[in-house]
Amino acid sequence: MNKIILASQSPRRKQLLEWAEVPFEIRVKETDESYPTGLTLDQTAIHIARQKALAVQPIVPAGSIILAADTIVALNNRIIGKPKSRDEAIEILTDLSGNKHTVITGAVIIKEEKEIAFADFTDVYFHELSKDQIEFYIDKYKPYDKAGAYAIQEWIGVIGIKSVDGDFYNVMGLPVSRVVRELMKLNG
Repeated sequence: MNKIILASQSPRRKQLLEWAEVPFEIRVKETDESYPTGLTLDQTAIHIARQKALAVQPIVPAGSIILAADTIVALNNRIIGKPKSRDEAIEILTDLSGNKHTVITGAVIIKEEKEIAFADFTDVYFHELSKDQIEFYIDKYKPYDKAGAYAIQEWIGVIGIKSVDGDFYNVMGLPVSRVVRELMKLNG
C-alpha cells in the first residue's frame, strides 16, 4: 500500500493505523469544526472530516491519498462535544452513566478528484457510574480532548462499559478495518 497522509493529530488514530501497518505521515492544518444546522449525525461527522481533508490538500504532494476522520458522540440524537471544563465533563459522564449512546466516526479519503466518504456507528452501553468514579476518571485522565469526555481504552472504559454494539475501534476514533478496505480499493 502506498503511504497515505493522515490529516489528524489524534494519537489514537495514529496508533490504529500503526497497528494495521498502514504506512502514513501526519499533516494537519487548523480546521473549523463547525457544521451547518440540519445535518444528520453521519452527515455532520463526514462534513467535519471532509473539511480536515480539504484543509491539508494544498500542502501535500499532488496525487497524495489523504485520510481524515471526525468522531462525534450522540446521546438521544444530541451531539455531545468535548468538555470545556471539569464540571462539563462530570455532567457529560453523568448523562452517559447507565445509558446507551452512539459513537459516529465520519471518514473521508481523497485522492485528487476521487472521494470516498462514509460514517460508522457504534452503540456503547455504560453501567451506572458513581460520582466518585466519574470524578476519579476526570481528575486522573483529563479527558478534555475527547468527544463524550472519555476514551474507551482508558480506565473508565475498562470498568464502566457494559457492552459495545459495533466496531470497538470506531469508538477509539477510526473504524480501521473499513478504512483499510477502502484504501485498498483506492490504491488498487
